[in-house]
Amino acid sequence: MPRIPRNRPQPGLPDRQAILDFIATQKSSVGKREIAKAFGLHAQDKIALKSLLKEMMEAGELELGPGRTVHKGGGLPKVTVLRIADVADGVAIAVPDRWDHATPPPRIRVIESRKRAAFALGDRVLARIEEQGSGYLAFPMKALAKSAEFVLGILRKEPLGWRLVPVDKKARTDLAISDPGDGQPGDLVLAEPSGRPPRVSGRVVEVLGDPFQPRAFSLIAIHAKGIPHRFDDSVLEEAERMARQPLGDREDLRSLPFLTIDPADARDHDDAVWAAPDPDNEGHFRAVVAIADVSFYVRPGSALDRSARSRGNSVYFPDRVVPMLPEILSADACSLVEGQDRAVMACHLHIAPDGKLLSWRFTRAVIRCVANIAYEQAQATMDSGEGQYLPILQPLWACWAALKTARDAREPLALELPEKRVVLDEAGRIAGISIRQHLPAHQLIEDYMIAANVAAAKALEKKKSACIFRCHEAPSREKLVALRDYLETLGQNFAMGQVARPAIFNRILARAKDGENYEQVSEQVLRTQTQAYYTPENVGHFGLALGSYAHFTSPIRRYADLVVHRSLAAAYRLGEGGLHKEEEKGLAKTADHISMTERRAMEAERDTIDRYVAAYLSTMVGEVVKTRITGVAKFGFFATVDGLGGDGLVPVSTLGAERFVFDEDARILEGVSTGTRYEVGQRLELRLAEANPITGALRYELPDGGSPPAQRRDRTRPKGFTPRPGKSRVPPGVRRGRK
Repeated sequence: MPRIPRNRPQPGLPDRQAILDFIATQKSSVGKREIAKAFGLHAQDKIALKSLLKEMMEAGELELGPGRTVHKGGGLPKVTVLRIADVADGVAIAVPDRWDHATPPPRIRVIESRKRAAFALGDRVLARIEEQGSGYLAFPMKALAKSAEFVLGILRKEPLGWRLVPVDKKARTDLAISDPGDGQPGDLVLAEPSGRPPRVSGRVVEVLGDPFQPRAFSLIAIHAKGIPHRFDDSVLEEAERMARQPLGDREDLRSLPFLTIDPADARDHDDAVWAAPDPDNEGHFRAVVAIADVSFYVRPGSALDRSARSRGNSVYFPDRVVPMLPEILSADACSLVEGQDRAVMACHLHIAPDGKLLSWRFTRAVIRCVANIAYEQAQATMDSGEGQYLPILQPLWACWAALKTARDAREPLALELPEKRVVLDEAGRIAGISIRQHLPAHQLIEDYMIAANVAAAKALEKKKSACIFRCHEAPSREKLVALRDYLETLGQNFAMGQVARPAIFNRILARAKDGENYEQVSEQVLRTQTQAYYTPENVGHFGLALGSYAHFTSPIRRYADLVVHRSLAAAYRLGEGGLHKEEEKGLAKTADHISMTERRAMEAERDTIDRYVAAYLSTMVGEVVKTRITGVAKFGFFATVDGLGGDGLVPVSTLGAERFVFDEDARILEGVSTGTRYEVGQRLELRLAEANPITGALRYELPDGGSPPAQRRDRTRPKGFTPRPGKSRVPPGVRRGRK
């Protein structure tokens, strides 16, 4: 117990410094009771202590912590919740999960126990805090759920207080808000819930603005999925510095007429191609796939690297891109713009007349692209046989004919799934939704990229070097049984004893090609497939019918490709930026992490498209639209607008007074009295009853049933709510789904 000073402000009461000294010496959190006990205070002194502590808090000398404990002002409680913000060389650095000061939050070294798994970025932990010099150490006590428990929603003011309407269409209840912060009615906000049911309330931690502005749709997905979207100053500073470094000694390929072929609105170009007949072997070809040398700029263990790994990949929305790398690299130093010297990792390929890869080698090189052209321009040049770049494109097409021969021979999965493209006007509002056109030029680039990816995987296997493979496993028996049962409802047989190969599914698709069920057969074949993932263990790629496959061609937007580049740099001794031994040991964790970030990005992109579709359809509420049933369940069926998308529910309760039964095997709802049937693939006209742009949820009704739309109010818009005016700017960015 500390010595009680003689010059106390009041009899029995410690002075301010004695209280601060006492708190500093304790290993656990303390409150008024612990301070009173330490100084032997009695009833009257405890009342005076309470007043003194209040004065110290008002003066900023103390702060209130969890459970009415107190700690030094501007400091940390003895026990608090931390969030892992950085992991470098096996050392985890954390920041307070809540920090309400104007100064930057302290960075705290976490002393990890060998008995538990290593912390990863974003992990939350309850920890005991110790001061060390001018900093802190954290000793973990308990792992906590990640911050995904934050709730994103629309703030609403009611007579009894504030409420939050979640944007998640799966959420069943609103959240009471105890502290709205700077939020106003109708704002899109992020809230932190606390308490236990039934007394759960939330505190607004971030105000995101008007949820009905078009740019809010992607912002909702970014926050709902926890996608990192801001670069730290240290990352931006490092990117600026690395972008200015000289290219160094490289193979000089500037004499070769490289082209990039990309979408017309592309803002960056990460791959360039060149091909020509092999002068030494008739019918053979030489090709070079040149990929931006990101590993030269993003070094292992750097701030740039940690940021890129955390993101895992770029995320593409209709109105913005959340890039994996800062723009000075992704759109400038690493972008293969025409007429500029650019550093690349070059994959040199020797291709046989039948499209087989006979040999490959990898070098660090410098190229100067002749031009950046769009798919449409490349296709138009080849179709017309005229144009400035025809002499460069003709040998590319000739070599592609050989690659196409090899692809046709191995028969990869040939699913033709239309990709929706959201078209925005200058204000960022939705102008329309179209289906992306697929040209032979798209397939040409895809086949060159696949060839380079195969070469990278096989090269690293031959070198016995570490690699992150892109793997896709064959469908499970359970999914094959479900496909068989579905095909039987269409009168098609599917033998279960055969070895599953992509060609089997291609024959199923070919039989349905010209029939009215082609779309739903394609969707069912897609559902039968497993999800591709990243792993250091090669199990092959079922969909592409390839034994070895790795992602090599897009290191600007995928961390997996950056790791493969580093492994190639190390294996071929190509200089700095190679894979480190410590990095190699953690490849399994890295593969798991980037598989997760890929799924996260896909969900965010899909949810955002759903919101844009709902916004587009919201002007058609009450109208009858042509739809196709996409799913059937005992509680109703789902339908989508032909040529547009937007899955919405038709509840069985709105189908009239007749009782309907659900045939699970055939996936049919059938009326008991009339025999009316609703089944997958069926086309029918429905009235659009609701369209909620915030959640992306739609609801349909039969044209002659259901309540009038005017009786239904969007619960996310309070009565009398009018979105605040504002101007939305569409930043540069493109959707690139190939390779």
